[in-house]
Amino acid sequence: MTGVEADVPQPALPERRLHPWSWLFVLVQQLKQFLLPLIVLLVFGRGDRNELWGLIAVGVLALISVWQYFTYRYRIEADSLVVRSGLFERSLRQIPFARIHNVALHQTLLHRLFDVAEVRLESAGGRKPEAEMRVLRLSEATALEALVRRHARAASAAGAATPDADAELAHEVEQAHELLHLPVAEVIRLGMISNRGMLVVGAAFATISQLNPDLLGEPVEAFARALVRWLDLHQLGLIQYVLATAGFVLAAVLLLQLLSVALALLQYSGFRLTETGPRLTIARGLLTRVRTSASRRRIQAWTLREGLLHRLFRRRALLVDTAAAQAQSEQRAFRELAPVITPDRADALVRHLLEHAHWPLQGWQPLHPRAWWRLAIPGVAVGLAATAVLGFHFGTWGLLGLLWLPWSLLAAHRHAQRAGFAFEGELIAVREGWWSRHWRFAELDKLQTLRLRRGPLDRRLGMASLWLDTAGAGAFAPPLRIRFLSVAQAEALHARLAAEIAHRPLRW
Repeated sequence: MTGVEADVPQPALPERRLHPWSWLFVLVQQLKQFLLPLIVLLVFGRGDRNELWGLIAVGVLALISVWQYFTYRYRIEADSLVVRSGLFERSLRQIPFARIHNVALHQTLLHRLFDVAEVRLESAGGRKPEAEMRVLRLSEATALEALVRRHARAASAAGAATPDADAELAHEVEQAHELLHLPVAEVIRLGMISNRGMLVVGAAFATISQLNPDLLGEPVEAFARALVRWLDLHQLGLIQYVLATAGFVLAAVLLLQLLSVALALLQYSGFRLTETGPRLTIARGLLTRVRTSASRRRIQAWTLREGLLHRLFRRRALLVDTAAAQAQSEQRAFRELAPVITPDRADALVRHLLEHAHWPLQGWQPLHPRAWWRLAIPGVAVGLAATAVLGFHFGTWGLLGLLWLPWSLLAAHRHAQRAGFAFEGELIAVREGWWSRHWRFAELDKLQTLRLRRGPLDRRLGMASLWLDTAGAGAFAPPLRIRFLSVAQAEALHARLAAEIAHRPLRW
């Protein structure tokens, strides 16, 4: 942890408070977590008065939030930010500017109406932000952002925030070099590729089924009865049945695509990736505007993703892991460097940002010749187990589950053909996948640990895997691993990488 907490008296230096309406935004933030479940519970609940106890809990949380506002103070010193909070249990937190790796400004539509913003300061290795200020005047927020940027450019520079910090930040914005801008057409493509509408619909169904299963079951049952009556009335033939089913599926897909595009427009409209000296800044959002920045050297690992829809649109996604806290909303994380981009522009962007490395790498090395057998074992085992269960319940028809086996073998074989690794100069890279592909790579001086792993099946087949760890890897990021090499090849690569990183300082 970069901050220092202690039970200390109030400091004598001048302190600053949050925005006068900060307590209102804190209250809204707390209520947002409970408002929708309470509305659903009260409107569609079973009428139990005990449900009203939830309102009391919301009131208590609101009072605590307001209390936190009135006891929150901060001051800016020459080279650090000092935050004081608490009434009964007081704490003083000192955060050196040199330790702040990421600055995020968050503005909802309500924030923009009041000309305020939330500021979030992150450092390496933390599971939560070093400081989160709800809310500051927009001028104060941009002044603090400019101050952090100034210290990032020159760690030895001292001095508190100056009154012309807004002008300084405006000058930096003018000097910023735009690396990527997503026009509306690209954002629409992103919505069609991401298909996030399916996730929203699934989450809505899961929420409704948990709060009141009857609310979901009754409309579905009524729709099914109406559909059966309509089919009995019209006596459709086989071709009509097929056409009607295809039309229904097509309509559902179109609605989900429209929802996905709408979500993409809300989240990624105006997406810009800019470079100002050593710092990268991402700004995006239609109603809610988010601007987050981090030093380029804080990037620990890179991921290029390419799914089936990406290939149809000839696009990829470029993601990065940074050494900063990422426990909050993914929307604020400095992760999606290019949510949708052409392969050539993605390679050019990586080459620009990796000054001491070359991309794409050449000389990719394959896996063990029998790696496809090792990849196929889990799918074959699942297929046989599913066939046994289906055969027990449905008899001979259950043998149709064996149709999964050829697909598993084909997918494993194609995966093994495409998978491989490359080690050139300053980069170690891995590629995996067939249906959905990804490239994962990192600089050698960002590697923290090396692990050589062999499971029972690996020992039986004479294989080993090498796992590489970096800081800041997200929960949904693919691991940086080289799987299913021959034992001699894995040990030789492990020894070579260990020798390379032994004399290199770890760069955060």
